[in-house]
Amino acid sequence: MPAYNSAFLQDTDVRIIGNFALLPLRTKIRGPAYTLPPLPAGVAELDLDPDHESYDILDETLTLFRANTLFRNFEIKGPADRVLIYGILWISDCLSKIKPTHTLREAEKAITTAALEHFAIPGDPAFPLNALYQSPKDRGEAEILRGYIGQMRQELGIRLLGRIYADGTGKPSKWWLSFSKRRFMGKSL
Repeated sequence: MPAYNSAFLQDTDVRIIGNFALLPLRTKIRGPAYTLPPLPAGVAELDLDPDHESYDILDETLTLFRANTLFRNFEIKGPADRVLIYGILWISDCLSKIKPTHTLREAEKAITTAALEHFAIPGDPAFPLNALYQSPKDRGEAEILRGYIGQMRQELGIRLLGRIYADGTGKPSKWWLSFSKRRFMGKSL
């Protein structure tokens, strides 16, 4: 059984840097991504239909994370899959930073710090997936890509915490933390 690919593969009118798609995001965090409309009142993030106008690649990444993490191979069918791969690896990184004893506040601090620290982008020698990603053409594109990935990391961290601490007990979900040691494709950021 193959891993789940992105539903955003058919989006052809998005900007691509290297071979990484800059897909629209539903976010309040500043950055180069085109911003989708916020969720309407009364619609929860977990209940969002994939056909809804506010559904974005980050919603899809959170939805497919647990299923795709079980796979060691992933067939890349387009630039949106590369965004999905990066998102899944970032979620794995976030989960490894959250301890079972962390409160929501402590987890927010750990994830926010990790999201804002300097990170490698495709083309950098320290980037672990350079074999799968093309580097940006010039320094300007590299800065736009760094901004987009940074925006994506911050928003994905916020949404992940919303799911991990969704039960209201103040303790992280053991069902999410059970994936903290799993490595998608045997890789990590």
